[in-house]
Amino acid sequence: MADPAAEKAPQANTFLNFSFFKVDPKWRWLNEIGKEEAAKEFASLVEVAGTKMKVRTYSTVGLREDSDFMIWMISDTIEKTQVMTTKIYTTVLGKYLSPSYVFLSAARPSIYSSKVTPGFMTDEQPMKYVIVYPFVKTREWYLLPFEQRKKMMEEHIAVGRKFPQIRLNTTYSFGIDDQDFMLAFETPDLIAFQELIMQLRETEVSRYIERDTPMIVCVYKGVEDIVKSLG
Repeated sequence: MADPAAEKAPQANTFLNFSFFKVDPKWRWLNEIGKEEAAKEFASLVEVAGTKMKVRTYSTVGLREDSDFMIWMISDTIEKTQVMTTKIYTTVLGKYLSPSYVFLSAARPSIYSSKVTPGFMTDEQPMKYVIVYPFVKTREWYLLPFEQRKKMMEEHIAVGRKFPQIRLNTTYSFGIDDQDFMLAFETPDLIAFQELIMQLRETEVSRYIERDTPMIVCVYKGVEDIVKSLG
């Protein structure tokens, strides 16, 4: 029997980088004119980067103690995300930033369902919230026969389809980061997402979850609004 993963190998490289940043409290002592100019500089950088790859910006202010904002980069090479990050640190704001989390993943077709298309691969506009988290399954899961795993995943997928207001972005980190997958659920309704997670806990697949934290709620915002929120 052919390897299902090999049959659905991706046709082109698509890498995702979720970079979370914490701002040094010293930033708040910078004068207002300086902060306004820094916001414009940072916004210009993101705008230019957006001509070479997809760049989305999110606020996490007040939602996490270890992060103030997140930049989600989607590109055809990891070097483009390196260039972007390097330029971030050369800006005025960048001198006050420290990375709190950096997650790397790649797009691959699902081996369990050909009907699942990640939201970021469509022309849909970003939703108000995205919940990002690394996901690790136990080694026992991968030792199960493929048909058994597929059956359990069909139950898992069926639960997700009960929540059409939630857009799924599942990508793969095997061999390029510490987790197996990166999950990014977009939604305008956090309570609906909470209900989804509660129902997913009751599926068979949940027996094989080793880790699904940190689970980080992010609010979609423009760069200048994010910088203003930093104080």
